[in-house]
Amino acid sequence: MSTVRPIAPGAVRWIVRTLEEAGYETWAVGGAVRDALMGRTSVDWDLATKATPKQVRRIFSRTVPVGIDHGTVGVLARDGVMYELTTFRRDVQTDGRHALVEFAERIEDDLSRRDFTINAVAWHPLRDEFYDPFGGEEDLSAGRLRTVGDADQRFKEDYLRILRALRFAGRFDLKIEDVTWRSLVGLAYRLQTLSPERIRDELIKVLSIDPSPWRALSLYREAGVIEVLYPEIGALREGLWDDAISVVNALPVGRPKLRLAALLRPVVESDAVGLLVRLRLSNADTDAVARLASATDLPSADLDPTLLRRWLSRHGRTVMRGLSRIEIASARSGRGSKNLRMVVDSWSRLRAELRTSPPLKVDDLAIDGGDLKKMGLKPGPVFGEILNELLEHVLEEPQRNQKAILAHEVEKILQRRSVKIDGEADSL
Repeated sequence: MSTVRPIAPGAVRWIVRTLEEAGYETWAVGGAVRDALMGRTSVDWDLATKATPKQVRRIFSRTVPVGIDHGTVGVLARDGVMYELTTFRRDVQTDGRHALVEFAERIEDDLSRRDFTINAVAWHPLRDEFYDPFGGEEDLSAGRLRTVGDADQRFKEDYLRILRALRFAGRFDLKIEDVTWRSLVGLAYRLQTLSPERIRDELIKVLSIDPSPWRALSLYREAGVIEVLYPEIGALREGLWDDAISVVNALPVGRPKLRLAALLRPVVESDAVGLLVRLRLSNADTDAVARLASATDLPSADLDPTLLRRWLSRHGRTVMRGLSRIEIASARSGRGSKNLRMVVDSWSRLRAELRTSPPLKVDDLAIDGGDLKKMGLKPGPVFGEILNELLEHVLEEPQRNQKAILAHEVEKILQRRSVKIDGEADSL
């Protein structure tokens, strides 16, 4: 067994000791144990215990019912951190989306229902003892990912495990064992039975925490998962696909929306929006990602300032920041049409233009709808049309964004439109 040992926080040892003194066997499981075997540190400590949720809540004074129906209780420890404790479980019935479970007596039962061998290793913080009935450590040492037991059965119990396999293999640079690979490829079409939220969450995990997401994304494509879940992306020809995932890979962790926008930039705007809606992102996130994905490239630094202001008016400061990061990542990946100097120059010119505080939207105009009413105009669609014309006017010459100058411009617009003003215009 490995000479690498987890370093458990004192609170974890205290929780385990408290439960074991009360007669309930308890082990550390999940990511912290797996990460320790890989020589990685982890703050993600989950515990599996023989104690039922009711018994856990009786033993500890500060608990949170995280998932009582699934046997999970959060314990607020002395260090202020909440640790999740889940009662040993075994599956009774599964349908590929949900599992009916019952409480079990042994850690063996709990580990046997887990997805992959690397996630089916337990560690006892008090005895410093590993329990590895399925060879998870050996698989990690060999750089291999395989299911616990029969691959078809494991995936049919929960088809989300197909996406988890691709995510783990990509993140930890593991080769998916042949039997496991053939099974997940053959069952990939069943992913359509999963809820959009579960599918979305797996993709966001890849884009959020994986330093090199291109590996998992490449496995998505190789396994046929892209075509099943994201046909809009799957339709990209190979060159565009390679460009997109190279840019995604060059963007920082912790920025899933930025990475998602970069992945969708080669996709037709309407298709990208449809995909985002299908994933059930919030309206705000859908709008933010779609605007960034569909934005035109940063304008060249040597363009006329009017064109720079028009670009800023159309896209705004937030898109400018996000797109600058994407284009810098593209330049660094060597896949973009611009070099790093060109991108930085464009970004610098746009920032310099913003520092002059130019009017970029209708709300920035020195005249508003109330002023148009004072001029005798009746509210209606014409208000928006006039204000948009005024915005175009000041985008060309920002210094003309003054009430008197714009009032005169309104009169000229009305003359061109042959619009009759009702009554005498009040003083602006």
